[in-house]
Amino acid sequence: MKQRQRVRERARGAFVLSVLEDYFEKKKRLGAILRSVAVLSNNQLNKALEIQKGEKKRRLLGEILLEEGLVDEKTLRETLSLQKTKKGWLGKHLIL
Repeated sequence: MKQRQRVRERARGAFVLSVLEDYFEKKKRLGAILRSVAVLSNNQLNKALEIQKGEKKRRLLGEILLEEGLVDEKTLRETLSLQKTKKGWLGKHLIL
């Protein structure tokens, strides 16, 4: 049973890695990356973007996502860190 679970986790990890590498190569935005790896739904992302648009002093999307409870701090920190990486570094250092 544990072996089956590890296989599933590796398969999911490989999928997430491929999506992230694609987005980082194209320099996608934070919300698009989080949506692609199923951390955010379209509705959740749109809600956060509407909040951001409605503010006089625009906050960063990550701040809004944290405040609304749509992502946790660890997920946000890791995604932002990965977003800044160079091609090739990601596959060598991502641990899922």
